[in-house]
Amino acid sequence: MTGAVGLSQRIVAGVDLSIEVLAAGPGRVALETHRSPEETGANEDGILVLSDGAERAVLAVADGLGGHPGGGVASRLALEQLSRAIEDAIDAGRELRDGILDGFEAANQRVLSLGTGAATTLAVVEIAGGAFRSYHVGDSAILWVGGRGKVKAQTIQHSPTGYAVEAGLLSERDARVHEDRHVVSNIVGSREMTIDIGSTHPLALRDTILLASDGLLDNLAPERIGQVLRRQPLPAAATDLVARCRERMASGGKPDDLTVVVWRRA
Repeated sequence: MTGAVGLSQRIVAGVDLSIEVLAAGPGRVALETHRSPEETGANEDGILVLSDGAERAVLAVADGLGGHPGGGVASRLALEQLSRAIEDAIDAGRELRDGILDGFEAANQRVLSLGTGAATTLAVVEIAGGAFRSYHVGDSAILWVGGRGKVKAQTIQHSPTGYAVEAGLLSERDARVHEDRHVVSNIVGSREMTIDIGSTHPLALRDTILLASDGLLDNLAPERIGQVLRRQPLPAAATDLVARCRERMASGGKPDDLTVVVWRRA
């Protein structure tokens, strides 16, 4: 879908996607998404890739909450509202940041207006001027990985276990098997929603940005993810992460919808 001059957008919602590679600002992005191997319904994850010419891009992952009615509807609506708000900001000559924040608020109001208790997570990365910034609500993850596979930074999952890991009270390994791992404490679709805004970080030539629904980190450690990304080019890195995660789901891990978005400089 194309709107303003130089603006391209791609939304993937409610379907499985084996692999797709797109231009995204100054780089390329590989996308892959699959429903849970234990579910027969639709995939409740969604992806947005928005590129404003060759210099700026926005990437987003939304994960409709399982156990809530209309999780897939909520994730799709959130991405549509986010896309519309960013396009409006670009048309008005405003910053991407303004459109992203407007998009979160519009998404929250739209999901609340359903009146069904539907909810979703929303993780967003803005890439511009040789740097990136993260914005997120919920437990979908954003990882910044260096060329040697080191995880330079990752977002805090908005959950009791996520906060416990950040405070040093729980290890990543124990968090992956904790009985409360599925509990999310900050969601799009809540009047108490808060947006976690990261700092701006400069991007080195071989850096990788990863966005993923919680199905990835519930089954693979960040260090393992970093090593997979280090060893392989796009789209093989995304495909390998998905294959390893789904193998883990089938052998004692946590089955869930799974979405992986991997971005690198062109």
